[in-house]
Amino acid sequence: MSKEIKIGNITIGNKSMPAVQTMTNVDTADGVLLLSEVERLSSAGAEMIRATVNNENAVKGFEYVCKRTKVPMIADVHFDYKLAILAAKAGASKVRINPGNMGKGVGELCQVCNDFGVAIRVGVNKGSLDKDLIEKYGKTPKAMAESALRRVELLEKHNFYNTVISVKSSDVKETVQANRILSQITDYPLHLGVTEAGGGDFAVMKSAIGIGSLLLDGIGDTIRVSLSDDPIKEVQAGIDILRAIGLDKNFVEVISCPTCGRTEYDVIGIAERLRESTKSIKKRLKVAVMGCVVNGIGESADADLGIAGGRDKSVIFEKGKKILTVDNDKVEAVLNDLITKRVNNVQ
Repeated sequence: MSKEIKIGNITIGNKSMPAVQTMTNVDTADGVLLLSEVERLSSAGAEMIRATVNNENAVKGFEYVCKRTKVPMIADVHFDYKLAILAAKAGASKVRINPGNMGKGVGELCQVCNDFGVAIRVGVNKGSLDKDLIEKYGKTPKAMAESALRRVELLEKHNFYNTVISVKSSDVKETVQANRILSQITDYPLHLGVTEAGGGDFAVMKSAIGIGSLLLDGIGDTIRVSLSDDPIKEVQAGIDILRAIGLDKNFVEVISCPTCGRTEYDVIGIAERLRESTKSIKKRLKVAVMGCVVNGIGESADADLGIAGGRDKSVIFEKGKKILTVDNDKVEAVLNDLITKRVNNVQ
C-alpha cells in the first residue's frame, strides 16, 4: 500500500480512489485559452491537470490559471530547474521533472517545493533509461524500475519525500511488469499510464489493459490515459476504467445483451439512449436491457431495473422480479420514469 500525499486539494495514496488526470495541448502562455481548457477538462471529470511550462511566458499563463481554478495544476518542466521553481511559486500543486537533467539545481528546487507544499513527480519512460542499467539489464522493466528509484533517491538526498513515481512504456506488458516491481520495493504513490499509446480504440484498449491490470492488483494512485486525441477522451477513458473495474460506483451502469436471432425489439438503440440520458447521474444504479424473456431476467437478476423484451410487449423487472408489462412503444418512457424516481428516492 502506498503512502498518502496531497496534490493541492486532492489526496492520493493509501486507500484513496485513484485520481484521473490529463494534460492540456494548448499554448500555456495564453492564460485565457488555458483556463478555458482547464475548465472544460475539469467539467468532464479531470481531477488534476498538467500543462507544459517551457518558458517564462508559459509560467505567466500557468500562474494566471492557478489563481483562477481549484483544480490542482501540474507543471511539466524539462531541463530548466529555474522554470520548475517559478512554476512552484506560481501555484503548481505538483511539478513533473526528470531530476537527472536538472543539474545542480535539484537541491534548490526541492527546498522551494518543500516550502510551498508542492509535490514532485519523477520517473522514466523506456526511452530514458540510465545507460549503465541498460548495459546491466537491457531495456527491461527491471531497468525502468531501478532508473526511477535513482531519481527518487536524488530527491531524498535533499530531504524531499513528497514524491510520485511513474514508469511507462508503449508496451503494455512492460509497463505492468515495471510497476509491479516498483510496488514491491517502494511505498511512494505511483502514476499509471501506457505512454505513446496512439489514438483510436486500440490506444484506449492498451491503456485499459495496462492501467486496469495494475489497479486490479491494488497498484496505482493516479492515472492518465495518453491518447493522440482531444484530452476530453483521455478523461472519459480514465473514468471508464475506474468504473469498469468497480472502483468508481457512483454512476448508472447500463448493461445489455449482445442480441441474437431471438431479439425482437430495439435493444441496441434503447441501451445507447439510456447511457446518454443517464451519463450525468452520480448515483449507483444498474439497469439492464435484455433481448428476450427466455433468460434475460435471470441473467440480469442483480440489476436494480431492467427490460426483457418481446415482439410487441416487454417486461420491466426489478431485482429479478417482474413488476410491469408494457407495450414496446412505451417501455423506454416507463423505464426512464422509474430511473428518475429511483435516483430521487421517490417510491
